[in-house]
Order: sequence, then C-alpha cells, then structure tokens
Amino acid sequence: MANTHYAFATEMTADEIRSVRKMVGMTQQQFSYFCNVSRKTVEHWESGKVKVTGPIVVLLRLIKENVHIPDQYEIPPQKLPLRLLYMCKDDLCTLIDVDDREEKVVIKNYTDNLQFRAFGVIEEPTYADYLEFLEERCFPRTRDKMKIQLEALDLPFYDPMLIIEKTQGRMAEDYFWLDIQRI
Repeated sequence: MANTHYAFATEMTADEIRSVRKMVGMTQQQFSYFCNVSRKTVEHWESGKVKVTGPIVVLLRLIKENVHIPDQYEIPPQKLPLRLLYMCKDDLCTLIDVDDREEKVVIKNYTDNLQFRAFGVIEEPTYADYLEFLEERCFPRTRDKMKIQLEALDLPFYDPMLIIEKTQGRMAEDYFWLDIQRI
C-alpha cells in the first residue's frame, strides 16, 4: 500500500503560529482554549525555541484557509433558562437553549452530519419540535409496564424532562445523551 501525502507543511515557526493567532483575534489564553492546550504551550510555540509539529500544524493551516473555524465551534453564552447539550459520546452535536415559559427554542449545530443533529434538517425548531425531541430521548409513553420503569427511576408520572434528568436521555445501544444546564 502506497503512502498518501498531503499538502500540509510538517512544521510551523513561532512567527507563523503568532500570525494565525492574531489573524483570528485571540489572546494566547483564548487560543490555548481553542487548541485544547495550556497557555504555557502556546507561549512555548511562540517563543521560537522549537519548531512546532504534529496535528496543530494541520489545524492552523485549516484556520489560515478559513478564519471562521473558531467561530463555528464557539459556544455562545447561555441567555435562556435551560441549555441542553446533545452529545454523541464526548462530542457536542447540537446546543439547545430553551425558555419554557416563552416556548422559545434556539439551537446551534456543531456538525454537518444530519444524523447527529438533534433536529436533523430543521434549523429553527419550534417548541413542539423540541417537546417531540425530548419524548424521543425517553422510553415510549405507551411502554408495557411503564409504571415499573417510572418507579425504578423514582418518578411519580411520565414526564420526558424528568426522565431525561434521571437518564441523561440515554437509549439502549445508542451513543447519544444530553447534558442539562440551568441558569
């Protein structure tokens, strides 16, 4: 099997790294959060004492080609009372902000794969779409012996949000789950 080659440099200089960081308007601290490294590592890269190699070189090349990549993956501040993070394993697929009183739902997708998005092709879900999504992340309302299942969860009645709070919306043989955050 032949080796495949790619059009990426194998290393970057301190000046190149600093240039990319400034191109996206980040401090060293902000850049360290984005790259998932410590601030000291960014300082080390920019010190000029070493040639930087590895996956960071590819990431920075991609950012040079599309300076909006950091914006695409930035998590906005929570403005609504409820935030659900729809996860696949450890990857955030869809951020869902909800105001139940106002029946308002705002989402941000972090994947282009429609099968991994909480609402699939729907970009602006309604409150009814949101309620349907919650119910899909629970055992069916019509399940045999549902009362036994509810007792096992220490719940008095069927309520999708209460069930999700207990189960994280995890389903059998499924890697998706929900992290619930409230303000």
